[in-house]
Amino acid sequence: MFEGKSVWEILNMGGFTMYILLACSVVSLAVILERLYQYHRAKTDRREFMERIRAEVGRGAYDVAIKICEMEAKPVSQVVCAGLKNRTAPEDEIKNAMAREVMVETSRLERFTSVVGTIGAVSVYIGLFGTVLGIVSAFHNIAQTGSGGLPVVIGGVAEALICTATGLLVAVPAVVAYNYLMRRVDRFVVDMEYCSSELAGLLRSKKDPA
Repeated sequence: MFEGKSVWEILNMGGFTMYILLACSVVSLAVILERLYQYHRAKTDRREFMERIRAEVGRGAYDVAIKICEMEAKPVSQVVCAGLKNRTAPEDEIKNAMAREVMVETSRLERFTSVVGTIGAVSVYIGLFGTVLGIVSAFHNIAQTGSGGLPVVIGGVAEALICTATGLLVAVPAVVAYNYLMRRVDRFVVDMEYCSSELAGLLRSKKDPA
């Protein structure tokens, strides 16, 4: 069926929905690569970072600890920085400041991920839509020519099914990637909440040495 045909010819066989799916695949891949790059940049060794913060807070060098956070400029450090800057406030306010920062950083980490999830969800249906259009077109051609039979119908259906195959080819990697990206976000959230809790304990112990 597709022997000797170029990629361009195969795309034309699937109709305009093939170009929609191609655009979806390009957008999905671009978002995935961008998110992976950002997550790599945002990654922090939580234990090593908190050891440095713990040492500075322990000797009362809050300005140094804040400077470390600002130089780090990553989700975990931003949360800790929010807590340090509000260290003189009541404990509830300190926790609230860090919780708000967790929400802000989580929103940044989830940026564009919904695009990948949406593409993974709708690509199959776009492919099916293209298949339906292809089948309708095949029967329309038979009606127009007044000839055809089973071989012609099967040939038209086979060509139309390329849309379904392409839809699956776009959807499956997108769904897998979306789940992976959200898992990465969950890990960042765990790290931020852990560091938030640890800093709250450090600041409480400094206020109440007994």
